[in-house]
Amino acid sequence: MSKLYFRYGVMTAGKSTLLLQVAHNYRTNGMNVIIVKPQIDTKGENKVVSRIGISSNVDILLGLTENIYDYEEIAKQSCCILVDESQFLTKEQAISFWKFSKEFNIPVICYGLKTNFKGELFEGSATLMAYADELEELKTICNCGKTARFNARKVNGEFTLSGEEVVIDGNSEVEYIPLCGKCYLKKVIEPI
Repeated sequence: MSKLYFRYGVMTAGKSTLLLQVAHNYRTNGMNVIIVKPQIDTKGENKVVSRIGISSNVDILLGLTENIYDYEEIAKQSCCILVDESQFLTKEQAISFWKFSKEFNIPVICYGLKTNFKGELFEGSATLMAYADELEELKTICNCGKTARFNARKVNGEFTLSGEEVVIDGNSEVEYIPLCGKCYLKKVIEPI
């Protein structure tokens, strides 16, 4: 029976890059892979975009009220389903991927953030943490050299703990910085 995998990490941990590498590996071996991302993620529009400059078209832009069963005929033709930005999935969408992997014996690999800039679990990530058959943390480093586990948000160059949960980076006002716990406490929590 196939599994649901959740590969999570902070910003710049290489989640989208790894997804694109996995897709390449399947395709190089003549296997069909489906790439999915939630429509709420407007970065790259209908593409998965890695910070290192590689990208690929998305096969399914999943609307807020849709789930993988709305694309069952397409998805059943794949050898693997890859989901980018899976933190933006609803609880129901995340569970539908878990069910789909079991019913059709197709592995589903979800890539996403575990927590938001406030250190709180995203709905999609919390559900994936509960349902995934396998969890894998992808790591990167803080600017101090330690392992980063927090996503800090800067607005106009200043760290903040306020604002809406979902604000896509890539504009001049908002950026996300991966920080270790000590730096997150010192730079984000204590000054506020």
